Amino acid sequence: MDHLWAPWRMSYVGAEQPEGCIFCVLPAAGDDEAHHIVHRGDAVFLMLNRYPYNTGHLMVAPYRHVADPLEMTPQESSELLYGIRIAVEALRIAYRPEGFNIGANVGRCAGAGYAGHLHVHVVPRWTGDTNFMAVSAETRIVPEDISETYRRIKEALREREKDRGAG
Repeated sequence: MDHLWAPWRMSYVGAEQPEGCIFCVLPAAGDDEAHHIVHRGDAVFLMLNRYPYNTGHLMVAPYRHVADPLEMTPQESSELLYGIRIAVEALRIAYRPEGFNIGANVGRCAGAGYAGHLHVHVVPRWTGDTNFMAVSAETRIVPEDISETYRRIKEALREREKDRGAG
């Protein structure tokens, strides 16, 4: 049997998880870089997924603990959609993906890992970005450390704001 060694994964996978809902606890903690929160709006925020499907995998979530889109206020609904736009714009600047998977799993039976707090995944995609490792070895290859992804997306967001100010 062959082995794939990735010793850095133990600190990543074995990290202590916060008590409670990550979408409530992490934005309230205030250390955006440590918690990979790349953008804050009035009603929603954008954060990196610690267990990304691909490099740059972002999540957009309301601050308020709400499980169902029908429970959101009009402002939350509007800003959630605008947050998706911000995520797509930043990812295009930072990574130039060829496409995106954008979606939410609403409810445990739909696959929601945090069923009590609505969030939308924005995953950049490139032709051929899947490989045999995920199928044959149940291993996903993410080529960039999350701290570098955070830095690149923050820089893309600054560039986005600069471009919007010039227009």
